[in-house]
Amino acid sequence: MFERFTKEARNSVVQAQAEARALAHRNIGPEHVLLGLLDGDGPAAHVLRDHGVWPVALRTAVARRSGTGPLDAEALRTLGIDLDAVREAAEETFGEGALDAPAGRFRKGHIPFTKEAKKALELSLRHAVRLKHTRIACGHILLGLLHDGESAPAQILTDMGVNVDGLRGDITRVLDADAA
Repeated sequence: MFERFTKEARNSVVQAQAEARALAHRNIGPEHVLLGLLDGDGPAAHVLRDHGVWPVALRTAVARRSGTGPLDAEALRTLGIDLDAVREAAEETFGEGALDAPAGRFRKGHIPFTKEAKKALELSLRHAVRLKHTRIACGHILLGLLHDGESAPAQILTDMGVNVDGLRGDITRVLDADAA
């Protein structure tokens, strides 16, 4: 299937691995593929930006959703937890930066795709076929990621205030215009 991907689409999938690694995630999920698309400069990235999706905000939302984002000291304080005291105790015991390191061993080579990410990439092929396109572009990947309104990317974007149906419509129009 990857032989049908445009160079930009392949690059976005490679970037998804870099995004997963940067967030210290052990698998590449559909949310990392979404981040990989936004890293590019093609039509899908432009449509995402037109809808107010920017790399830093999306990365923060992905990290927060996965529980790897920065700890909220004020929220913890309401529970009676002093984050500074916890950090100080952890660093006394385990060394400086102990709370910043991912738990357990981290994979240095290839990071596997989750079944949801694989499904989204398969759906990108279906969207390309449906639109009568011979190549799979980043826009088709975006449609695959947003195919199901319950997917992690759709939920993250909705939480960010993005109209996902409008985004789907806009990327479909761009794909149709590019094919013409």
